[in-house]
Amino acid sequence: MSSQKILVTGSAGFIGYHLSTSLLDDGYEVLGIDNINDYYDPNLKLARLEQLKPYKNFNFEKVDISNRETITQSFQSFKPNKVVNLAAQAGVRYSIENPYAYMDSNLVGFLNILELSRKNEVEGFIYASSSSVYGANEKIPFSVEDRVDKPIALYGATKRANELIAYSYSHLYGLHATGLRYFTVYGPWGRPDMAMFIFTKKILNGESIPVFNNGNMKRDFTYIDDIISGTRSAIDNNHKCEVFNLGNHRSEQLMDMISSIEKELDKKAEIDFQPMQAGDVKESFADIQYSTAKLGFLPKTSIEDGIPLFIEWYRSFYE
Repeated sequence: MSSQKILVTGSAGFIGYHLSTSLLDDGYEVLGIDNINDYYDPNLKLARLEQLKPYKNFNFEKVDISNRETITQSFQSFKPNKVVNLAAQAGVRYSIENPYAYMDSNLVGFLNILELSRKNEVEGFIYASSSSVYGANEKIPFSVEDRVDKPIALYGATKRANELIAYSYSHLYGLHATGLRYFTVYGPWGRPDMAMFIFTKKILNGESIPVFNNGNMKRDFTYIDDIISGTRSAIDNNHKCEVFNLGNHRSEQLMDMISSIEKELDKKAEIDFQPMQAGDVKESFADIQYSTAKLGFLPKTSIEDGIPLFIEWYRSFYE
């Protein structure tokens, strides 16, 4: 059992919920923070929180990280040893329509959490970055040593800004800060705005699925359990100032992912091929050598194993 106190922002979110569960199971005291916004169905967020409620070592506060006053109170009363910042406005396409939502959460909110971590002298600050920082880089796979100064969507730009701000805080104040560039995460309790979730829902409902760039897309689909093991390792290792890729190190054809869903559902998809969308990239593929060396990160779950686990959850939750 651990007596360590960890503050997790975005605890009603997909990764935040799974990380909180993992930490609680190991005896950490967790304070979950989330504003439970309606970017996607809040009922799913509330259902995740219901799963966390039975833990005596879990407390939850409905707080928006962009509200400096309330988040300051949360820090002062809880006094965390470490902070994991997973709260963010997600979604590449949504950032084109709603830019201010990204500024509030991903920049103002991020700085609030970082500054409070410094003021409260936390031992470690671990935060979600994204594969989106690589923009339209053509060198594949994406390595943490690659240049990341040409994001092609506002979402990726805010995540890169997070990395730079965290670097400056680490340099100025000695704050231990670790950024995790998550690649396309999927699994049980996943996000309804992600392709795997959308496709499953539409195929089951007999609706056509929108497939962009005529299906010529590749993604490094990474199962949630692997993401959590990498994140836990980052919390434990608490490097002074690092950024890591957390991906499956396998770039999968989008059409192969769709075939796996069809096979699992025993139902064919009706595909609506559409052109490439603004802000989207053709391929993501994580080079994880550095993460393996420094974090011992070794993802274990192929999409052949992971997709059935996601669909099993989806059916049990929605049907």
